[in-house]
Amino acid sequence: MFQGMKPAVIPLALIAALAVNVPAPVTAQEEDDGFSLMEEGGRLILRGLMEELGPALEDLEDLPDEMRTAIEALASEAGPAIMEVMRMIDEIRYYEAPEILDNGDIILRRKPDAPPYEAPAPEEPAPGDSVDL
Repeated sequence: MFQGMKPAVIPLALIAALAVNVPAPVTAQEEDDGFSLMEEGGRLILRGLMEELGPALEDLEDLPDEMRTAIEALASEAGPAIMEVMRMIDEIRYYEAPEILDNGDIILRRKPDAPPYEAPAPEEPAPGDSVDL
């Protein structure tokens, strides 16, 4: 499916697809509602990438519908997963580069000299949200 594309265009397409799901700028009220600095940092990075890559991404409008659909599907599945990983990581500098095991698992090892890990507090459901049991 991606055989005819230039190698540099594929990463740009993936970044564009992920950035499509970036929400609007966070207001002060929303920050008080539990957004971590990592989440906000991720949003700012994606927003900055979109501004820098905007002209190059315009070329992607000519992608075949099948490819565009595949990229949008990847973004809708991978975007939330990436944000969840960002919520779990306290400081990226405390981690080694990702490692892919023989079975395909991807692991992020904490550096030996990093301070002890403190898990983030679990998110509370918003008032009025139901909890399925």
